Amino acid sequence: MSTAQTPQPDDTAGPPGAVGTPEHPVDRTAKTPGAPDTTRSGGPAERPGPVPWQRRLLVGLVAGLLVWGLAALLSPEDGAARQLGAAALVAVAAVAVQHLVPVPDRAAEERARRAESLLAETAATVRGGLRRYDELHHGLTRHTEDMKQLVETRLVPPPRPAEPEPPAPNLVRIGSVSDLAANFAEVLSPGLPILSTFVRLEMQRVVGHLSDLTTLTAECPGENHDWMLTLTRAAEKSICATSTSVDRTFWNSEPASRYLHAQAEAIEQGVPVRRLFLLESARELDDRLLRLCEEQEVLHIEVRVAVLPELPPHLLRGTTNDFIVYDEAVSFEIDQDLRDVNIRTRLIARQDHVHDRMKRFRELWEAGMSLRELEVRVDDEEDGTWMVDRG
Repeated sequence: MSTAQTPQPDDTAGPPGAVGTPEHPVDRTAKTPGAPDTTRSGGPAERPGPVPWQRRLLVGLVAGLLVWGLAALLSPEDGAARQLGAAALVAVAAVAVQHLVPVPDRAAEERARRAESLLAETAATVRGGLRRYDELHHGLTRHTEDMKQLVETRLVPPPRPAEPEPPAPNLVRIGSVSDLAANFAEVLSPGLPILSTFVRLEMQRVVGHLSDLTTLTAECPGENHDWMLTLTRAAEKSICATSTSVDRTFWNSEPASRYLHAQAEAIEQGVPVRRLFLLESARELDDRLLRLCEEQEVLHIEVRVAVLPELPPHLLRGTTNDFIVYDEAVSFEIDQDLRDVNIRTRLIARQDHVHDRMKRFRELWEAGMSLRELEVRVDDEEDGTWMVDRG
């Protein structure tokens, strides 16, 4: 009988499941799927290889685009040259960094891909923001041009051809003034017939003065202290007043107290007040005049005194009646008769007249004495040491 021989194991055989022959032995160093690669260093792979140059350029391009967009959005005044220069510098730096510092592992590659994706999204956002900024700028520019055109075409009236000046308005007729006063009296009537008549007459007087002012001139008989007080409260720039010998008794009256109080309030509001006392002769230089000037200086009123006979000849040819110029626009004047009695008060706002009054006031002011000079002069007059022709 023949005995079956059991085949002997071959040393060249591979692992179980591997088929091989002496002519084609199984490679024991072959890498099993899923097994770590140990053929180079005996352990797992540590470096996957350098980053492709296309990716480096892409990252640098995206970084440069991002920097350019941010620079254009945040600093548009720097100019395109500086913005492009900064973008190019950042792009080159990004490429250089990738070349010098390769990605250490697959996780780093994944992070790089995410960073690239984030950079791409950011760049897209920046581009969208730039587009919206350009659209907003364009819209605002167009809106400004539309508003300018609207103002020019609708709000600003077109120039009219030259027309002759209309004649000066006539005075309001007495009949219309009476009707207006009667209407006010009817509205404000207190019930009693005499008071109703009083309101009507007062309104007729006031409205008559207001209608007179359309010709820049108004007047009333006697002294009108109400006009003087109201103009003092209305002044905003300056008050320039003269005071003749006729006013010497006025300064001890109750209206004078109210008048000085109103001027003190005007000075507190920044309105300078100047008063020039005009004397008929040197005999009026006494302690009473000196005290009057000192009292007004205490109220911060600028005071000067001029003796008319001692003025230069060219200054004696002007008028010497009392006048007060408010804001160099309105002249308040009081006329006297031959007995030096105040008979009329006038308001004149004609430019030529007011200009002459201010010129006259400045000339007399420059020729007058200050308060300190007045003190010395009064002492000399009392001592009899001042030589002057007393008439």
